[in-house]
Parts: sequence; structure tokens; C-alpha cells
Amino acid sequence: MSKVDVLLGLQWGDEGKGKIVDVLAPHYQIIARFQGGPNAGHSLEFNGQKFVLHTIPSGIFREGTVNIIGNGVVIDPVTFKKEIENLEKAGVDVVSRLLISRKAHLILPTHKVLDAASEASKGTSKIGSTLKGIGPTYMDKTGRNGLRVGDVELDTFTEKYDQLKHKHEQLIELYHYEYDVTEAEQLWFESLETLRRFTFIDSEDYLHKALAEDKKILAEGAQGTMLDIDFGSYPFVTSSNTITAGACTGLGIAPNKIGEVFGIFKAYCTRVGSGPFPTELENETGQALRDIGREYGATTGRPRRTGWLDIPALNYACRINGVTKLLMMKADVLSGFETLEVATSYNYNGQNLDHLPYDVLSGRLLPVFEQLKGWHSDLTGMKDISELPAELETYTQFIEEKTGVPVSVISVGPDREQTLIRKNIFA
Repeated sequence: MSKVDVLLGLQWGDEGKGKIVDVLAPHYQIIARFQGGPNAGHSLEFNGQKFVLHTIPSGIFREGTVNIIGNGVVIDPVTFKKEIENLEKAGVDVVSRLLISRKAHLILPTHKVLDAASEASKGTSKIGSTLKGIGPTYMDKTGRNGLRVGDVELDTFTEKYDQLKHKHEQLIELYHYEYDVTEAEQLWFESLETLRRFTFIDSEDYLHKALAEDKKILAEGAQGTMLDIDFGSYPFVTSSNTITAGACTGLGIAPNKIGEVFGIFKAYCTRVGSGPFPTELENETGQALRDIGREYGATTGRPRRTGWLDIPALNYACRINGVTKLLMMKADVLSGFETLEVATSYNYNGQNLDHLPYDVLSGRLLPVFEQLKGWHSDLTGMKDISELPAELETYTQFIEEKTGVPVSVISVGPDREQTLIRKNIFA
């Protein structure tokens, strides 16, 4: 029986997971998203075109690949409809390639209102929500009030919708927040017709049978490890489990069925929204990284905060996820810097730590840097790993030594062709 490989982000999201899923997709028969929702923005570039996927797995462009939206995902039918329309305009046969778990939860218009009202009430202590209703939808899931994709097939669907909407209205009253969902609600119900065009499945049963038939499956994560609800920089986190364990609960896969764990990380660090960021560069260097790397959110357009690579955080993510292969993204962005700095430990209240402490919010966590020599070569046109500058190989080996995990892929640009295999990823 085959196993499920997992691909996920090791930082604060935006690591380039969509591109790598697209690159790896030909090696798999099934690609399954296991958590998150339209707060994800997985960018893919090929043949001179750029696509941003929010809910749909990144294997959708590969003919013959089955894509599954798993039970751990939350779906906004309006966003979903827009995604489908864009893909079909580009000639993608989405209906034949995409299946949806009946157990995936639906984001209602009032979920978005609740999100906005809650964030507004926090004032200066807001967490930087994308305001897409993700958090309130997961709250209803754990509160056992949620509306699921499978409910769309039931005669009692409208009744269930009205009950949940009424509950939301009572909660919104507590915030004294003004809103009108009339137009949004009309769009929402219209968008359900697009959702109904797709095949709904009991995804855990589907995947169990696929494993028994030795089919190759890749689980695709959204956001990043440092945004995990349990193990991220709480409370500045997302509302789901972004780690390998989330693939088990988000798809119904047993832990002993997990195979390779591909950990995606940028050659530097970025973060969107509020929260701790030990290696952040609030200076010209940080702005240079932002501009060269086009570090603006694919979903929100917000400028990302930038900083040097953080080895203690990367090690933490590798351990929690059981990473077997590292894939380094955006190495090309570091071209032109004379010196690169890498945080190898933290100074915490006078103590030297090589791991993330519980208290990451107080500002008492200071990175300790080591310096490495930079390079000036333009990497974007390089076609083989042997062409890369010696300084980049030194940088890569430094990361391998500090993490104990091999770096198998180095990305030198956004296009799927700008992906260099350093070590056999399927060895």
C-alpha cells in the first residue's frame, strides 16, 4: 500500500507551495488540500500566464490528475465560483478534475461580518485577519454549529442556513457593528449553483480506497507552520492546523500512512500582518527584499514584512512536521547582497537559546546572526544546479548542517521551469 506525501510551508506562509505542487503534480495521481480556505493564495506561473488559487488544489492544471478539496478546508462559494470561472476561461476542464469533500465547511456571508466586527473591536491589538470569515467558520465547526458541503444535498439545507445566520446575527449585535448582507447573500446562493456542478465525495473513504489501489497522493497545505493554531506564534495565527498532523485530520489519513514530508521555505523570511518576527528588517535592506521579491500578498495585496532566514524557527518547523526534504524558494532574490545574515540562535533575557520559547511576544527575543558571503550572479536563467554560484552552494550546505535535512530543490524564479533539482526528490 502506498503512502501520502505531504507538502507544506515552514514559515509564515507565502513560501511558494503552489508552484512546487504544480511542479510535482505529474508524479502524483491525486492532489488534496487539507486545511485553510480562501485566505490562501497559491501563485503559479507557466507559459507566460499567472494564476492565483485560493481554494482549489494546485494540481488542477495537470491533465489526468484528480484534485480534492478535503474535509479540513473551509469554502466560500462566492470565491470558489470566481476561481472556477477564471480557470474555465483559461480552458481548464475543472469539473472533471475536482472533487469536494461533503465534510468541508461552508463560509456564510455572516461569517465575514463576524470576522470584520471582531477584528474592528480589537483596535490596536488586532491579529491581522484577512477578513474572509475563516476564523468564525472554524469556530462554528468546533462549536458544532457549522454548515457543510453535504448539507447542500439535504431537504433541510435552507432551514440549517437560517438557523446559523440567526445565531450570527445575535453575536454581531454584541459588537454594535453595522452591516447589510442582502447583496452578499444573493451572490452566495447564486454561487451554490456552481458548487453543485461538482461531485461531492466522502473524501476519507475515497482516499483509503486510492491508497489500497497504490495510487500516489500528495497532500497540499496552506499558510505555514508558524501560523499553526497550536504551534504557531499564537495568537497571531490562522484557525487551522497547518502542520503534517493537519493532513491526518484534514483528509482522514492515519499517521502511519504519511510518507515523505516536503518542507517549503524561502531563502529569507516574510510575514503578512501582525505578530512576532524575530529577524525582521525594518530598513533599506528589508525594503530591497520586498521589492526584489515582489513581496505583496497574492490574496490581500498587503506588503509583506521581510527579514533574514531564521534557523531556530526553521528547525522547530522541521521537527514538528517530520520534514524529510527541504525545498528552498526565491534564492534568486538574494542575488546582489554582499553579505547575507542568518539567525542561528536567540538571546532571550541574557540566555542563548537555539529554540523558540513560549514567550515570543514580549520583544525580549533577539536573534543572534552569523554572516555568509553573498553572490552577484543572476540565477533566473540558470537551467542546471551545476550553474549556481559557489556562495549559494555554501549557503545551502549551511542550512543543511543546521537543520539536518537535505535541500532537494532550489527555486530561482516564479515560473515552473525555474525549478532546479539539487538532490533526487523521490530517492
